[in-house]
Amino acid sequence: MNGIKFPAPAVIVANGCFPQHDVPLKALRDAGTIVCCDGAVKKIVAHRLKPGYIVGDMDSITPLHAEQYAHILHPSAEQDTNDLTKAVHFCVAHGVTDVRIVGATGERDDHSIANIALLADYATMFREVEMLTDHGRFTPLLASATLESHAGQQVSVFCMTPHLRINSEGLKYPLRNAVFDSWWKGTLNEALGNRFSLLFEKGEIIVFRTY
Repeated sequence: MNGIKFPAPAVIVANGCFPQHDVPLKALRDAGTIVCCDGAVKKIVAHRLKPGYIVGDMDSITPLHAEQYAHILHPSAEQDTNDLTKAVHFCVAHGVTDVRIVGATGERDDHSIANIALLADYATMFREVEMLTDHGRFTPLLASATLESHAGQQVSVFCMTPHLRINSEGLKYPLRNAVFDSWWKGTLNEALGNRFSLLFEKGEIIVFRTY
């Protein structure tokens, strides 16, 4: 591990809009390790938080911060992935199994969509991964699962696997062998109680739950 340690829980901070909602802010306050994309360093510092590691191509970090945090910089010249994915790979390489991602949405819409879609890839790398925004949480699933909820909670299901058939329990609008061949088709559902289940064969879906 080259002396690198990751006290749990680990939180990755991407260079989108810095969170304002208490849920992602609490995740940051409670983090054992903050892995910061290089462009987000100034936001972390402005909010009086301390980065544990800084990952990226270092094209967005200020010279002052690069000097101040030289001991925790982990540059990556790889150009086939974005800085968020570089931070994810950094965590995986050092044995992190559970991670929360914040600051990954809210500025450029195309970046937001790409980062959300990448969760399906990240799900294969971690035991548990979620993206927390100012409005809710995105959770990728690779197999049937039961998720916590509350009555009236808004739920959307985005299917990344063509022709995947999905069933549900505990949703206001039940899914019966539903095939979502377009992203909008699984949106705007609602939880009936404190949990709901999504049942499907092996595939990739991303679930959004409002707070």
